[in-house]
Amino acid sequence: MADIVITIAAALALGLIAHELRIPPLVGFLAAGFLLHVFGFTAFAGLQQVSDIGVVLLLFTIGLKFDLRSLLQPEAHGTAALHMVTVVLLGAGTIGAAAAIGMVAVGGGVGTLALLGFALSFSSTVLVVKVLEDRSDDGSYYGQIAIAILVLQDLAAVAFITIAGEEPPSPWAFALVLLVPAVWVLRRILDRAGRGELLVLFGVVMALGPGYVAFESVGIHGDLGALVLGLLFSTHSRAVEMSKALFSVKELFLVGFFVVIGLQAVPTWSDLFMALLLCVILLPFNFASFYLMGRLFGLRNRTSVRTSLALSNFSEFALIVVAVGVDNGLFEDNWLTIIALAVALGMIGSSLANAYSLQIVAKLDAILPDENESRLRAKDRPLDTGDAEVVVLGMGRIGRGAYERFVERGDRSVIGIDNDLTVVEALRADEFNVLEGDATDHEFWHRLVVGGSAHTVVLAMALHDSNTFALEQLRIAGFPGTIAAVVQRPDQAEHFESEGVHAVINIYSGSGAAVADAAIDSHEDGCRQ
Repeated sequence: MADIVITIAAALALGLIAHELRIPPLVGFLAAGFLLHVFGFTAFAGLQQVSDIGVVLLLFTIGLKFDLRSLLQPEAHGTAALHMVTVVLLGAGTIGAAAAIGMVAVGGGVGTLALLGFALSFSSTVLVVKVLEDRSDDGSYYGQIAIAILVLQDLAAVAFITIAGEEPPSPWAFALVLLVPAVWVLRRILDRAGRGELLVLFGVVMALGPGYVAFESVGIHGDLGALVLGLLFSTHSRAVEMSKALFSVKELFLVGFFVVIGLQAVPTWSDLFMALLLCVILLPFNFASFYLMGRLFGLRNRTSVRTSLALSNFSEFALIVVAVGVDNGLFEDNWLTIIALAVALGMIGSSLANAYSLQIVAKLDAILPDENESRLRAKDRPLDTGDAEVVVLGMGRIGRGAYERFVERGDRSVIGIDNDLTVVEALRADEFNVLEGDATDHEFWHRLVVGGSAHTVVLAMALHDSNTFALEQLRIAGFPGTIAAVVQRPDQAEHFESEGVHAVINIYSGSGAAVADAAIDSHEDGCRQ
């Protein structure tokens, strides 16, 4: 028990220090692992299992929020394929050159070098998704591109691990297709799972049972199973709710993952120097490669830079690939230590860079060449509200009711914006004037072009934090018109009123029409004054 308490206390202490320094706490968790190792501590019994559960829950929640259509976009699969090829070549060349001058020993030939390059071509799923979630960017366009690339990389890694295993997958692996009808039944159970601890428990059992264990039992890496099961639940109406319910549990278990990474390294000075060399050469190349490929496939400078910043690190899967190579006699044992150090150092560097991503993006965007709008992907082009007088952010029940009320009360030009493509397509079919966009994403506000005729904005998104963020962006942009907002609690109403929002309506005592009426009255009062 003492080892458990000391490990947790060290993670807490270093995490708090990192937080006070305004860097991601995971940097502190990694540092805790290194510090514990220096003082002779090893992972306590069960810590590796805690770490594994954290990764499984992470992959499951990725699946819950992931749009499979993202995999079909060339900016995802094209970038993933080209990047992997270039990094394998550069990684193999770097390690080969280091071996040639005696810095490191590499048994085997070109194939061994290529396998090490392959291991270093992945980005960290755990780190990237955690960074995106911390900024609420996992649903943004660049976030979905980054996650799609991660999914493709993880599939490649799992395929390698499966092929390189001592035994091929069991013939029973074909029985996994039965998960599709089984999930239909499980989705019905989810309908009745309630909230709170039951919903959390349901998600954990799904991730570990039919997800991880079912795949492991037939010789396929269980992490892939967790991701697949999340994808099978992703279209359920409660998928996002379940993901949010699992958030704290997943975060707690992931602390174990970062501590384990730190505890694994038993480095010599030559190991540390080789790991630093890999970071110095490959990580800047990763950034440049992802950026250039993003531009090649029609992304804006800002989108390409933010995607590149998120993905410029080494993956936890690198450790697994190298461990398989060590077990098969392809590498010396010290390569596991070198790669563990490179992964940890890459995570620290990437975390620090992403902590200041907005500032980095702003500086680079000012000096990078301008984009040709005609070559940009449709989702990355400017969002032009045209001559709209009223902009409604969030086209759920309240937003739609507000939109319809504005139209009813006068021949006003109204436009709605929502981040759910299914909702947007359904509203367009009903002849609503709607754009797809995520008002909780910083990039949305850089793409938004509001016509000079817009005088009213309605904040009708489901979450108060989302509406608060949109209000902040409107203030930064100097929007001079009327702002109306919906709230769910009295304290939220007080907050918006103190911020100078002109009309605030509680959704439990009003409706979309009430929001529109209040906005119109506020605007007319303002015009009279």
